[in-house]
Amino acid sequence: MIKIAICDDEAPTRAYLAALIRAQSCPCEIVEYARAEDYLVEIREIDLLFLDIELSANSPDGMALARRIRECASGPQPVIIFVTGHERYVFDAFDVGAFQYLLKPVDEEKFAKVFARATVQVCTAQICAAQLESKAEKPALTLQFASATKTIPLENIFYIESSNHKVILHLTDGKFVCYAKIGDLETELQGRFFCVHKGYLVNLSYVDGYTKTEVSMTNGEKLLISKYKYQDFVKAHLHFLKKGVGL
Repeated sequence: MIKIAICDDEAPTRAYLAALIRAQSCPCEIVEYARAEDYLVEIREIDLLFLDIELSANSPDGMALARRIRECASGPQPVIIFVTGHERYVFDAFDVGAFQYLLKPVDEEKFAKVFARATVQVCTAQICAAQLESKAEKPALTLQFASATKTIPLENIFYIESSNHKVILHLTDGKFVCYAKIGDLETELQGRFFCVHKGYLVNLSYVDGYTKTEVSMTNGEKLLISKYKYQDFVKAHLHFLKKGVGL
């Protein structure tokens, strides 16, 4: 869904641009503004802005609004397409990072081509932002050992084994050993990991299959499952798959 704003002091122009946008078969949400102040006052994330340069005399012009938008370092920046009846502003438009400059009356064919390229840029930016957010929010386990700490992404852990008051993390790239209680880790990792045995806490993402006596992991290992844990494990695993919990 692309969030689009039209800022123009002429109602017929806003209606015409909105109609052109809806004709492009692109999922979008459109909001209209008659003055620059209205855009600035309403705190709303906008992906694509169609902006008239010459707004009403009692309002900042479109160029001033564009500069205000670009001065805001925090938050996403919209793709700006100027819509105006005068060619003399073309160089000023690119000074504020405008994507394109459309002359009134706006030609439908030219609009469609510009809109298509603009939406590609918007979608590319959205995908990059989503990837960065996903990377930043990847769940991890932080463990303390000696006088240091180590943070391990959950996606790197096949399972955790309890052994002589220590835990052994079986990782995608080896093992890591530290002092910790598997019961504490079970509580912290609830919903993503399950304790199939007093000695094994498995990552549900890496469960390849199971019987009533053992769990097969995607790395080829087979772990014992307690007969007292089996029913709860099956429920937990099915719930995990239903929720689609990812790492």
